[in-house]
Amino acid sequence: MSVAVWEVANRLGVVAGTPAELFSVLLAGPRRTVRLPLAPDHALVRALRPLGHLDLVLDEPPELPGPPPAGSVDLGDPAAVCAADPVRVTRAYEADPDPRGGLRPAWLRAGQSLLRDQDPADRALVLLAALDEGADPRTAAALSRGAAGSPWTLARSSRRPCTALTAAPDGRPVVREDRVLAVACLPDGTQAALDERGRLRLPGGRAGRLADAVAATLASHPATALAAAGDSVLTGDRMGTVHAFSLAGLEQAALHSGRVTALTATATAPAAPAATASGAAPSPLPAALTVYSGGTDGTVRAWRPGRPPGRSALARRPCPVVALHATGPYLAVAWADGLAELRRPDTGGTALFRPGPRIRAVAATADGTLVVGLDDAVLHLTCRACRPSR
Repeated sequence: MSVAVWEVANRLGVVAGTPAELFSVLLAGPRRTVRLPLAPDHALVRALRPLGHLDLVLDEPPELPGPPPAGSVDLGDPAAVCAADPVRVTRAYEADPDPRGGLRPAWLRAGQSLLRDQDPADRALVLLAALDEGADPRTAAALSRGAAGSPWTLARSSRRPCTALTAAPDGRPVVREDRVLAVACLPDGTQAALDERGRLRLPGGRAGRLADAVAATLASHPATALAAAGDSVLTGDRMGTVHAFSLAGLEQAALHSGRVTALTATATAPAAPAATASGAAPSPLPAALTVYSGGTDGTVRAWRPGRPPGRSALARRPCPVVALHATGPYLAVAWADGLAELRRPDTGGTALFRPGPRIRAVAATADGTLVVGLDDAVLHLTCRACRPSR
């Protein structure tokens, strides 16, 4: 059943590890049509047919291999399972409860990614990131060697829940484990969060004139996304508009068709203003902002407050954006189909990673590390190389 669930989820551009998760995702989304290589009497087809949100078109299923003969794949050998047919490996692990040094639970956790066509080195990296902390150290060492050809290095991982990510003023990733939509460090260093109702939550209830004004606005007009940079606080709404609040006023731009799901921004310090003719101290100039936004329309857009928004999207894919975070030249993007990207908007370079489970949040650090937050883990990956986005 796992193989069928992962295959359907991959075709629909969603993430699901079990039939229950797949049904939940489908019921929450729009009506859609999907073509499946499954027989009409397949258990998953029978379960999906009653769902009014799905129109099934069934193809003649291919001759899928059955469980591997004994000894054909060593399920305890990381190199062997990474190079073998992923359908065979999945079926063998489902039939054999032996954890195999941690390989079996890691495979079943990350299976939706592993099922995709990819190099053994990429599978080794995904498995390494999915290992439990109690896995055999020899398994981790073997997977590390196998992942040497991947564009990523797993710097570290921790088994902890994550709902939102951002970076503190010192560049340290900030992980939230409570039920929030987004987290942002305000200009004075205060950590603010957007709760599930779209209201701003501040430590102690107050954090200065700007934050208080934003909180008052969101009390009557809830937000769907939050970010902060320079001297500004950014919010997005369900109509696709991004709002830039500062003490100088409010600017806004309609950037998306549908809800804004993610925001991030970087601030560039302006050049020092020239002295006035009278010798009076010049007025400080505000920081120049670059705002990145993502939406349910599957686009990532860049906007500089004070200028009209550009017409072209920085990125476009057939699924919603889940999370964004920018630091220096790097932009981290997470998508609803389980893809994480580390982008260089200045060069167009992109490195890709699919952990398997759904991604809750992402962050980028100044040294090019991609931080990926999952329901039960936080992964830190360093990029070795970039690939074209797909």
